[in-house]
Amino acid sequence: MIWFIQFADRLSGWIGKTFGWLVILMTLGVSYEVFVRYVLNSPTSWSLDVSFIMYGTLFMMGGAYTLSRGGHVRGDFLYRLWRPRTQAMVDFVLYLFFFFPGVTALVITGWKYSARSWGYGEVSINSPAGIPVYQFKSVIVAAGVLLFIQGIAQLFRCVLCMREGYWRVAEEDVMETEDLLMEQVSESEK
Repeated sequence: MIWFIQFADRLSGWIGKTFGWLVILMTLGVSYEVFVRYVLNSPTSWSLDVSFIMYGTLFMMGGAYTLSRGGHVRGDFLYRLWRPRTQAMVDFVLYLFFFFPGVTALVITGWKYSARSWGYGEVSINSPAGIPVYQFKSVIVAAGVLLFIQGIAQLFRCVLCMREGYWRVAEEDVMETEDLLMEQVSESEK
C-alpha cells in the first residue's frame, strides 16, 4: 500500500507541476491579447478560447495533485475535532460511496463526450477562429483517471490510518508564501 501511495503521489505531483506551467503560457497569451487589443487596436479572434482551454486544462489536471496534498476545500468544522482513526473511517466510507462513483461517471461520460468530439472534429462555437476543442475534451478523461488513481491512494491512506492511528501525508513540495515568511521570521529571531 505504501508503494502505491508513493507512486500515486509522485504521478500526481509530476502531472500537476507539469501542467502548472500553463499559467505562464496563459499569462503570455492574455498579455499579448491586451497589447494588440488596446495598443494596436487589432484584437485576436482566438485568445479568449485558448485562455479558456488552458485554464480548464490546468484546473482539471491539477485536481489529483491537489487531492494528494490535501488541498481541496473541506467542511471540517467537526471533522478536525475527531481522532485520526475516526476521520479515516469517515473518509473511507465517503470515498467509496461518493468520490469513486462520481469519478467513475466522469471518466465514462467524459470518454463518450470526448469520442463524439473527436469524431466530428469539434471546434469552438465562441470564436470565428474555429479553435479545435476536441483534444481538450480528452483532458476530462485523463483528469478522471488521475483522480481515480489518487483516490485509491487516499483509500490506502485511510486503511493505514485506521491501523496505525495517524495520517501519512504526502511529501512537502511547495510552501505557502505566508508559511515561508513566518519560517524566515522565526529563524531570524533566533
